Amino acid sequence: MAKHCSQFLYDFGGFKRAINADFSTLKFTRNQMKIPLAILFLLCVTNSFSQEKELRFYIEKAQTNSPLLNDLSNQIKSNAIDSLITKASYKPQVTGNLLANYAPNYNGFGYDNAITNGQSVSGLVGINQKIMSKNRINTQAETFKLLKEGLVLNKKIAFKDLNKTIVSQYISASGNQEQIVYNQKILELLKSESQILKKLTQNSIYKQTDYLIFLSTVQHQELQVLSLKQQYQNDLGLLNYLSGENDTTFVRLKNPKITLKSLKNNEKFVFLKQFEIDSLKIQNQNKLIDNNYKPTAALLGDAGYLSSFASQGYKNFGLSVGFGLSIPIYDGGQKALQHQKNEIALATNLGYKTNFNKQYQQQLTMLHLKLQQTFATEKQLHSQLQISEALIEADKKLLVSGDAQITDFVIAITTIIAINNTISQNKINQLQLINEINYWNSND
Repeated sequence: MAKHCSQFLYDFGGFKRAINADFSTLKFTRNQMKIPLAILFLLCVTNSFSQEKELRFYIEKAQTNSPLLNDLSNQIKSNAIDSLITKASYKPQVTGNLLANYAPNYNGFGYDNAITNGQSVSGLVGINQKIMSKNRINTQAETFKLLKEGLVLNKKIAFKDLNKTIVSQYISASGNQEQIVYNQKILELLKSESQILKKLTQNSIYKQTDYLIFLSTVQHQELQVLSLKQQYQNDLGLLNYLSGENDTTFVRLKNPKITLKSLKNNEKFVFLKQFEIDSLKIQNQNKLIDNNYKPTAALLGDAGYLSSFASQGYKNFGLSVGFGLSIPIYDGGQKALQHQKNEIALATNLGYKTNFNKQYQQQLTMLHLKLQQTFATEKQLHSQLQISEALIEADKKLLVSGDAQITDFVIAITTIIAINNTISQNKINQLQLINEINYWNSND
């Protein structure tokens, strides 16, 4: 809708200029033309910005629709179930077994009855209870705890990555929206001055060629506004795409309120915590290796019916108990090699952590430096803007009396447009830098 309105306004503006070009052949007056144009513009703006949305809306939508966050949430739940499964394996394991066997032997031909007993029937309920040391149980519990912490940390980082992406795109779209508003105001100013200059040109105060140069500037500004609206529509589409929303509505974005954040007291930095968890996982693996080389024991037992029917089969109900013990003796030195491998992994993890700390501080320093540069640039641009605005106001007064050159006014307009667009782009860069600093300097 917005795109069609913009195009129609553009075409309608050209039509209006064509009408005003020859007052002797057309009977429409200037005031009569203002009414339908104003109504049309009002309708387009009303339809284009019928809704207003803020940054929080897109962040919440992105978090809800993210398959990665949903996957990590499910992995956390799955890890909790795996922990319960492991705990269940520590309890007695009971199984039921039924077996019937017949091996015929005729005149000495067939399986040896001394081995097969000819026939046998068994129906047994067996029980197996592992004897677990407290150290082994605690190590297994720590394994699942570290897995959960790793998954929770990955989810936090995924949240940060997603939020950063949404905020960055929202800044770009809202900055483009501000440029549309400003450039639209400039266009209205140019059109207003166009009517004044036209009369002055008709009265031979200004050359027709100078007036045509001014009209060319008006048309260029119309094209600039149209281009900005199309870019805004594309930015808005990308914002919806990143949020997982299929929405083509041309909405107005609220100005983003983005301020610098920092870690809270005694809060661990999420990116550094990753190295801590990795280190704890390696140490836990060393404990698991040591546990695998300790003796393991189990209590065994069964009860039921077991008979070969050789004699008095009805008496063959009974039970049995047993004890199993496994003692590792020699494996070729695998245990020591596995510990060496983990020591290498610990050294590698420490190296990455040291390098991250170094680059992290360097990166924050550069980002803060760039942010200060945008503040300095902003101050200088506003100073230039004041001078340009004063120059335009002076030129507007001189144009009416014919004491100014149209080309000078065009240059002044072009300059102030460039300054304001630079101010807008500088503001976007400023907010993008704050977004980047918050990503690295807070856990939000």
